[in-house]
Amino acid sequence: MAGHRARRVVGAAPVVGAVVLSLLLAGCADGGDDRSEEPADAASRAASAASSLASEASDVLASATAEAGRRIEEITEGIDVRDDVRLGTPRTDGDGRVAVEVTARNTTGSAKSFVVQIHFTDPDGNLRDTVVVTVPDVPAGRSGRATARSTYGLSEDVRAKVARAVRY
Repeated sequence: MAGHRARRVVGAAPVVGAVVLSLLLAGCADGGDDRSEEPADAASRAASAASSLASEASDVLASATAEAGRRIEEITEGIDVRDDVRLGTPRTDGDGRVAVEVTARNTTGSAKSFVVQIHFTDPDGNLRDTVVVTVPDVPAGRSGRATARSTYGLSEDVRAKVARAVRY
């Protein structure tokens, strides 16, 4: 879509992948022979690492959500217009990322722009990613479109919902 600017907020998956990779490399790089280690000890270490990894992923997603909120709050003269924004059906693109069309309806008498925060959730409603997209310069009484795209690959069974929308 020509003319739109997307502000992306980093999701948790890239960090999770990096942490998993570093844990695997650390386990392989010590050069020691772990055959003497008890299976219970190895399982305990793996469980501890998995718990730490899940905590880090949760922290990264919370940070990304907070950053998206801060970007929207920077608009000082904006009006909440969540009811004027509609989303298409989420679809997975060739990169495995989820994209959804955002349509913002301008009900005012002059051109306005919109900033929309989209939450991508799993079927249980758990937040998987969040992005912010701008729909600029929508003429009075018309609708403008943009595409919100997840920051990383998500499963195909993802829902999209408007978390916040501001017209300015």
